[in-house]
Amino acid sequence: MDQSSLLINDSTIEHLITMEDTVEIIDNVFKEFAAGQVVNPGKVTLDMGETGGWPFHEAFLNAMPAYLGSLKVAGQKFVGGFAGERAKAGLPFINAMIMLVDARMGNFISVLDGTRISNMRTGAQAAVALKYMLNKPKVKMGIFGAGQQARQVTHAISTVFEIVELRVWNIHHDTAEEFKEDMQKYVQGAIKICEDGQESCQVDAVFTLTPSKVALIKEEWVQKGTIVFPMGSYQEIEYELIHQADAIVVDHVSQALNRGILKPLYQSGQILEEDITATLAELSESPSEKIDPKNQRIICIPIGIGATDVAVAHEVYQRALAQGLGTSFDFTA
Repeated sequence: MDQSSLLINDSTIEHLITMEDTVEIIDNVFKEFAAGQVVNPGKVTLDMGETGGWPFHEAFLNAMPAYLGSLKVAGQKFVGGFAGERAKAGLPFINAMIMLVDARMGNFISVLDGTRISNMRTGAQAAVALKYMLNKPKVKMGIFGAGQQARQVTHAISTVFEIVELRVWNIHHDTAEEFKEDMQKYVQGAIKICEDGQESCQVDAVFTLTPSKVALIKEEWVQKGTIVFPMGSYQEIEYELIHQADAIVVDHVSQALNRGILKPLYQSGQILEEDITATLAELSESPSEKIDPKNQRIICIPIGIGATDVAVAHEVYQRALAQGLGTSFDFTA
């Protein structure tokens, strides 16, 4: 029996998958999750000085395993954020690999570069989440941050909605200008660079995609009729905005309570599991009466689940097989 694995690099992945594909795949994953066809433990984090302690690498690594029943495939993304020496070398902060396993035979069928997939699915899951909640074809959106993930979110949302206005706030104005130039092709309306963060919140949905460890969005800036997506792993929004929110939506309950913006509130007993209004899997089945985007302030926290990475990677793997791409390697030889 052939036990070789297909090695797939970044340039091949770029050739094989689009953002439109990724959005559709993520949508299907949440529907499968709702149907009980996904096994997805919360991510495990290896802290290598992310917050400044020993071992002082200013880094973390996450292990994100999952099983997809429809594909009979298991897999894991190993993804890290590295500052320190990596930043000095001018390399991107995020670095990732994905491994796929045939769940019936236990063979490692593929090993893929995971950085592009990780970035694309981050954008796609935001677009899918917004689709589940915002029942209209056009959207005004705001973004805090102007890096790679902000670009992916903008691109992904443009595949689902007509973006009639995009307001962006970023600590570095020149980076925001580059973002504006690059993203105009995805935005039908104007892109406005905001000097005041409050301006970026006067929209249908606002996304934070920064490494900020201090609150960028104040509670009083957000009006009813706004969905706030704190998508970074740090604070980014005032805790009072969470306490005053009309609804809280997450992709994975236990993971959301133990990582990201909700973690300190959960650990201190200020937020309980019953305070979660709905999951994206639940919303994938049908709209919830508890979610009213026209009249509520909604917090949506799609931290990211391994199942989405595994599903996208498996589609790339199937397409690579069909087109004779990638490099076959036998680890057992």
